[in-house]
Amino acid sequence: MTSYLFNNYQRKPFELVSGKGVWVKDEQGKSYLDLTSGIGVTNLGHCQTDCESALLEQSHKIWHMPNLYNSQIQEIVAQKLGEKHHFLSYFCNSGAEANEAAIKLARKASGKSKIITCLESFHGRTYGAMSATGQKVIQTGFSPLVPDFQNIGFNNWQDLEQIDQSTAAVMLEVIQGEGGVILADKKWLQQLQKICWQKKVLLIIDEVQTGIGRTGTFYAFEQYDLDPDIITLAKGLANGIPVGAMLGKKKLAAAFGPGSHGTTFGGNKLALASANAVLDYFQENELLKEVQAKGAYLLQQLKKISSSKIQDIRGKGLMVGIELTFDQPVEKILTDLAEVGVLALYAGHNTLRLLPALTITKKELDFGIEKITQILTQEY
Repeated sequence: MTSYLFNNYQRKPFELVSGKGVWVKDEQGKSYLDLTSGIGVTNLGHCQTDCESALLEQSHKIWHMPNLYNSQIQEIVAQKLGEKHHFLSYFCNSGAEANEAAIKLARKASGKSKIITCLESFHGRTYGAMSATGQKVIQTGFSPLVPDFQNIGFNNWQDLEQIDQSTAAVMLEVIQGEGGVILADKKWLQQLQKICWQKKVLLIIDEVQTGIGRTGTFYAFEQYDLDPDIITLAKGLANGIPVGAMLGKKKLAAAFGPGSHGTTFGGNKLALASANAVLDYFQENELLKEVQAKGAYLLQQLKKISSSKIQDIRGKGLMVGIELTFDQPVEKILTDLAEVGVLALYAGHNTLRLLPALTITKKELDFGIEKITQILTQEY
């Protein structure tokens, strides 16, 4: 079949046409347990009722107006996101956009240009975000990159010496999702933060994948006793409607005055209506405690699998990586799982990544565990 699309995605040979909760169907009517949540996006499940109602209600009022007018829905969502940690919000359309805004804010507020990021990090594919990303495979062919980004090793204590007074900001994930579900060492992060305070360096935490409850706290940085200057969000914020957010401490407000940054579609009322419904759901339910319990159960059960194909299993909350031995290509495992009705993801270091909806039930988790066990223990 002739395609009129660029071939920049390695697409599966089927189309997903409907979904409800953690289940999706393809064009042939086959059902799959979705352990991807659209790469950590539909945190409350597909076609979640509260989000659907909020979208429908807003769609009968107005869809879009530019950010030239007051927006009460932006104020409401910003307060819910930032009040606890004294953040102001800027709304955009994606995680990459949120990280671009964070880079601009850090450089403008500090008056410095050098930003330190981590090897194996992922911050997006737009030019600034890609330049911040610590993976050469993503940057290859796009030189020259945006200057003054410098990489240090993740959890590398000696590399902390590279943070000096000429540094505008350190930008990192507390769990490297695309890098292979690699968890930061808590003591290392706290020492990094201490150095940032001493050297007057801003700390940016990329919460695009880990935020909105994914790891068992609303923001993952809360489990590491951090107090970042800037955080970035997207993915699960509006449960599938494109939205991103850059949150920064109030002390940085003067650096983002009128004309310093902007977006046409960011913060539109449809996206923010869905985001507001997501935040209300968290306030009205014990979801974070459930995520902690489900995550512990998932890790416990996966670690019972006896298979020579597994090198390591790690994660936090419902963000889990199964690192495979390099003689077991993860793409083959993903194909085999899809054949038995389970969708999962790839991450760096030949890692099978699981990002199920936070609302997944124990019964649904057990189904997924059963199929993963079947595929990882079968002989070829």
